Amino acid sequence: MKHLVARILTCIAGFVSLTAFAGNDSKAKLVEKVTRKGDDMVIPYERYVLPNGLTLLIHEDHSDPIAHVDVTYHVGSSREQEGRSGFAHFFEHMMFQGSDHVENGQHFKIISEAGGSLNGSTNSDRTNYFETLPANQLEKALWLEADRMGFLIDAVTQQKFEVQRGTVKNERGQSYDNRPYGLVEERTAEALYPQGHPYSWQTIGYIEDLNRVDVNDLKKFFMRWYGPNNAVVTVAGDVKPETVVSLVEKYFGSIPRGVEVKPMPKQAPVLDKNRYISYEDRIRSPELDISWPGVRDGDPDAIALDALGEILANSKTSIFYKKFILSQTAGRAFLVHDARELSGMVRLSVRAFPGKTLAQIDSIIKAGFAEFEKKGVSEEEVSKFRNSTEVTLLNELSAVRGKASVLAHNYTLLGDANHFPKEAAELKKLKKEDVMRVYEKYIKGKPAVYLSVYPQGHPEVIAAPDNFTPPRHRTDVPESPEYKNLSYHKATDNFDRKVQPLAGPAPEVKVPDFWQQKFPNGLNIIGVKNDELPLVSLTISLEAGHRQETSDNAGISSLCASLMNQGTKKHTADQIEDMLDMLGSSVSFSSSREEITLNVTSLTKNLDATLRIAEEMFTSPGFDSVEFAREKKQALEAIANSATQPNSIADNVYNKLMFGEKNILSVPASGTEESVKSITLDAVKKFYESHFSSNICEVVMVGDVDQQVLLKKLAFLTEWKSKPITLVTQNTDFTPRDKLKIYLVNKEKAAQSVVKMGEMTGLKFDATGEYFKASTMNFPLGGAFNSRINMDLREKKAWTYGASSQFASDKYTGVFTVTAAVRTNSTDSTLMDLVSMLKEYQNVGMSREELEFAQKSMSLSDALRYETPRQKAFFLKRIMDYDLDKNYVKKQTEVLSGLKTDELNALAKKYISPDKMFILVVGDKKVIYPGLQKLGYEVVELDINGNPLKLKQ
Repeated sequence: MKHLVARILTCIAGFVSLTAFAGNDSKAKLVEKVTRKGDDMVIPYERYVLPNGLTLLIHEDHSDPIAHVDVTYHVGSSREQEGRSGFAHFFEHMMFQGSDHVENGQHFKIISEAGGSLNGSTNSDRTNYFETLPANQLEKALWLEADRMGFLIDAVTQQKFEVQRGTVKNERGQSYDNRPYGLVEERTAEALYPQGHPYSWQTIGYIEDLNRVDVNDLKKFFMRWYGPNNAVVTVAGDVKPETVVSLVEKYFGSIPRGVEVKPMPKQAPVLDKNRYISYEDRIRSPELDISWPGVRDGDPDAIALDALGEILANSKTSIFYKKFILSQTAGRAFLVHDARELSGMVRLSVRAFPGKTLAQIDSIIKAGFAEFEKKGVSEEEVSKFRNSTEVTLLNELSAVRGKASVLAHNYTLLGDANHFPKEAAELKKLKKEDVMRVYEKYIKGKPAVYLSVYPQGHPEVIAAPDNFTPPRHRTDVPESPEYKNLSYHKATDNFDRKVQPLAGPAPEVKVPDFWQQKFPNGLNIIGVKNDELPLVSLTISLEAGHRQETSDNAGISSLCASLMNQGTKKHTADQIEDMLDMLGSSVSFSSSREEITLNVTSLTKNLDATLRIAEEMFTSPGFDSVEFAREKKQALEAIANSATQPNSIADNVYNKLMFGEKNILSVPASGTEESVKSITLDAVKKFYESHFSSNICEVVMVGDVDQQVLLKKLAFLTEWKSKPITLVTQNTDFTPRDKLKIYLVNKEKAAQSVVKMGEMTGLKFDATGEYFKASTMNFPLGGAFNSRINMDLREKKAWTYGASSQFASDKYTGVFTVTAAVRTNSTDSTLMDLVSMLKEYQNVGMSREELEFAQKSMSLSDALRYETPRQKAFFLKRIMDYDLDKNYVKKQTEVLSGLKTDELNALAKKYISPDKMFILVVGDKKVIYPGLQKLGYEVVELDINGNPLKLKQ
């Protein structure tokens, strides 16, 4: 939900009839203008309409030299016919396959070469395409988007169609079929909505539907829905409205209006009784999902239902958190309301610990509802929800992309780009009675879909016997009349669309003007003032991460961080959450390979109170024995669950093979079952005492506060006494392999094979030396979307949803890795292609054109790197971690511009050695082993922990 306290807006000109602009004139008409008064938290914009029905929204923001373009079409999977599911998402893929004036694959290359980023997304109600790029490249993005809106169909070939059909199938395998619990939403929708309801199938669609259609079906879909009168172009950032209007008129104005698109009727599902369904999955922990019909997006009850979820299940003070998480009955429990254009759904999900049945979980849920009915809702709970929602929105609006997305969403689905004040008003007037009312209206005693997901071979744990069978997805539905007699008309222009627009003058990119101060106790603080939003973000990091563990206590850093979130000597975890929620603040610990980090976010006005809580959590952790037992159980369960997930197995085994037994990085950061079981509460306390010291502590600040003001507020750190700290020095020696070897981990019936190929490079991180140059060398190989590896495996062969390679380094060493999740029956072919591509790159190297592409992409993208608080914090942290020069970004640009192909190709020969790499494959041995055996390399079978097995053929 996106809300803020209501503000007064100034609206100029109201809605104007679109039909008034019909004719040959392509001039846009201003129909609405929203401005800001003083500090009003609104998104100012201008709305224009072109004669062909295209809507243009413009938000002017000169805080950073970037522009964001979003083109949203009011077509998602809900516009599809039964039996033709997945078309909207499929077409999202096709929109990147070239158009009349843009060759296949060039959309990604052109935007990347301009220093930008891009993507597209599809949901049930809309499809959007977007680019963020330096502001001087705006015209290029609009030219590209207009070309695929008006000149796509002739470029859609059967070959492109077949490749993208394969890619979509791989995406389904990766995101649904090969992912634990991946079919929950699909099975729920099938049971909740009646047959033929546009929400009864998922956006990804069914494989049988994708198999049945042809390229002409897809062309009809484009002609029906992709007209300018069904689109909203939103441009936000460092732009001038008059310039944007002129460019949109030029490139979009002549595109003919499409077929009329009418609003769809609202279609809320109706249940007459509880529907119990279940399915078996390759999981360890059973899950119960209960789903009730909710309300559509924009309904006044939507806010109250969001609040209900927070109060009932999503906070540490909630009833279900206490009944499931604190009681160690379940690993997670949440309640969400999914409000979409036509209807909504309220979903309660509980993933139980093994040993619990879902019938027991259902009983606890019923008891929780009874307790809630008796307890009711307090004004304090509503206030906490309101405060936290405001901060969430502020963070979302920190980027022009976020603001553009809100405008596009609100106009496309609600018909009002300025819908924000209405939401804000609903939030402001939300009362506890509203929350209780929606509970009684939509949840209490109301029929729901009960989905039990149970581990293989254990149907006895389901909540109740199945009493409902969703109607079979029909495949014999005749084509709708709306797809008959469609015609394709191209624009007639007075300019040559083949000419790619030139960039305007390059904007001046300024890295954040930061300050840095080191204190006698060793504490190092770096910060930048950013007053665009009334927020302050702090990260307090200590070099006490996974690297400082041993194999015997692996996981202790993660356990320590988790336990420090569970209360202090003075306050319990729920008391602390209460205090933070009233402030709209967040304070939490996390751990990583290198560090334990305290993350703090606060409204500027509440910074003092927030830091008092942070200080207490940092200096006086409770380390309660009951909380320790619970966190330890959670950690062990997470380790056990990871053993059921192909990607987790691949990551853990790959690290073991890469780093070897003597390096802690060969052990998962979460630890092993043996190591975590051996950790005691006293050991955690000792770890805290021996690893929390000012001389290994760094602070990064981004926000609306001055340096000296902040330092006074951080006295508990600046005056902290340091202590002797002995940091563990891990073994970084490695022996190069003498030959390529394949390691196989069997995952029966896996929908895909997870492939990881790599070698140790020994390259430590540097900003301008060999590591930086090697990363540049890798960019056209596997570092960009249109790199050799991805274009071959995804765009040419359709074997994967995505493949990439990268050099990853830190202070100690580095690795080179190639990663892909591939179609099972193409596993051996994928490995053969990867080895071939790497050998060619090693021996021949990159071309001059590829180097120029890398240089342009990497240098011009600087404009995008410092926009959000998160990006600024990453920049500052890197400077501090590696003691970089203040002008290192400028030096990088100089190095980049001076690189030659011979120099980078020499690095390819030095650091890419496929004959000495190893390949890990996690997949269905029964299917893939014969093909692997034919490749001619030694194949070693490992168990899921990376231990050798005797390979049975």
